[in-house]
Order: sequence, then structure tokens, then C-alpha cells
Amino acid sequence: MTLSIRPDLTSADQVLSSLTAQKQPKVTEAEMMQAVRTLLIGLGEDPDREGLKDTPKRVMKALQFLTKGYTESLDELLNGAVFTEDANEMVLVRDIDIFSSCEHHILPIIGRAHVAYIPNGKVIGLSKIARICEMYGRRLQVQERLTTQIADALQNLLKPQGVAVVVEATHMCMVMRGVQKPGSWTLSSAMRGVFAEDSKTRDEFMNLIRHNANFH
Repeated sequence: MTLSIRPDLTSADQVLSSLTAQKQPKVTEAEMMQAVRTLLIGLGEDPDREGLKDTPKRVMKALQFLTKGYTESLDELLNGAVFTEDANEMVLVRDIDIFSSCEHHILPIIGRAHVAYIPNGKVIGLSKIARICEMYGRRLQVQERLTTQIADALQNLLKPQGVAVVVEATHMCMVMRGVQKPGSWTLSSAMRGVFAEDSKTRDEFMNLIRHNANFH
């Protein structure tokens, strides 16, 4: 299932209660494995040979794991870990590993996310920030959407003074195929509230996450 969040909601409880499941087409695991088998034949392989005999099942299981974010929900993920707290200074979790899949080629996107927010009476468990990144990352994605989904989830859940998210990643669809440019990487950002409005706050965040990109 996938989840939708209404932007007009004003509290974490309202956001959580509004989460709605969107039905996905029913496809059996057997049909998925048959599709992989067909691809192998199309590539000129023999899916019945020893090395490929169990490949359709392995590919199906791998894809289910790599896209498990579709079956996860924010309410289950948070498990009540939003707390009232008199805090108004920046909270930053940086260098969160991201493993996602490009929706155009279903090839890996490998990188990291840096997430900050300035509380406005509510804080969230730090590990939940990483879990939010993981949930949205484990879907077929484009980096721009992934970045905004993380930012909007925190903005809608906490209604903080502001949220800042930077994702930097290398895309195997650029490295392994097509333009074939190893070492290239992409940076995307999403700024909400005070991070978008106040250049000093935004600069403080950017200075705190500055480092040499390295995804090896």
C-alpha cells in the first residue's frame, strides 16, 4: 500500500489518523517470478540452467525488500515517538545512509541524507528521522521526490519552525549505463519554513553538513 498525507492537517495525531491505504493491483509471487523468467529468456539465457534455476525467486524477493517502503506506514513507524518539548534550537541528523532504486531503470541510488528541523513545541525520536528516510527510500524513486517527501513528512507531523533536507547520491543509471560517468553525484535540497526564509539559518545548516562526498 502507499500513503497520502493531507497538507492542511495541524497535528501529528491528525496526520496519523488521516493516513489512507491505496490499493495496489493484485499480482501473485508466481506471476512476478514468471515475469523474471521471461526477461531471462529475452536476454538469451536459459532460466532452467543450474545457476539461474532459482533466480526468478531471488529477484522477486530482492525487489520486495528493496521496495518495502510501499508496505510501511508513518503511524506504525513512529509508534508514538512524537513528544512535547520546550525546545527551539536546530536538531540535525546527518549522514543517514540511503539505498533507493531509480524508477526509470530500477537501478540503485546510493547516498546519504542530512535532515534538520527547528522544533515548535514538538520533537521526534531521532531514530525515527532515519526510519522516515528509509521508508521513502525503499520505493521506486527520483531523488527530487525523495527529498521533498522526507521534508514534507516532518513538516506535516511536527509543524516545526522549519525543516531542511539535503540528499546527495550517486545514480547507477548514470554510472553503469547511458552516459557512464563514475564519480558523478547529485545533490538535492528541500527547505521549509525558517530554513527557506532565513539565509543565516539555512547557511548554518549547510555549513554543518559540509564534507567531501564519498559513496564508496
